[in-house]
Amino acid sequence: MENIETVVFGGGCFWCTEAVFKMLKGVESVLPGYAGGEMLAPTYERVSSGTTGYAEVVEIKYDKSVINLKDLLTVFFASHDPTTLNRQGADIGTQYRSIVFYTNETQKEIMEKFVQEINDSSIEGQKVVTKIEPLNKFYKAEDYHEDYYNKNPANYYCQVVINPKLQKVQEKFADLLKNH
Repeated sequence: MENIETVVFGGGCFWCTEAVFKMLKGVESVLPGYAGGEMLAPTYERVSSGTTGYAEVVEIKYDKSVINLKDLLTVFFASHDPTTLNRQGADIGTQYRSIVFYTNETQKEIMEKFVQEINDSSIEGQKVVTKIEPLNKFYKAEDYHEDYYNKNPANYYCQVVINPKLQKVQEKFADLLKNH
């Protein structure tokens, strides 16, 4: 278990983010949840109000001997718009902000360098608004959110929002996918 690390990403709706990262080899588990707020035991209803300070996130446990943090960050930044403040598509509010939480100083350094490289290479001048913060506490979301995409493939949101995102990731990152 010495190769297993934890990182937490928020890039809009956690149903999308969970579905993306479950496809990657080296990812041991992906759990939807909440991070970045202050109150104890946040709920989906409260977080959805946009008043709790929490973001919808996924906790990713990964085997760093199979996939590294830079690869995870590459997929993360390619699978959502990190230049839009508090919004991903039709999902609007601080609960949908772009944010990464680190669990150690090495992760923090890698994340900061990664964001700096994106900003330095931006042709359009759009800067990344993704916040980089230490993970203080992760609260697992209610059970019905877990594996939402796989349990609800006919759901309109899954069809219209998640499917195109998954196709994009499958095309751009085929070498990082499980069973490849």
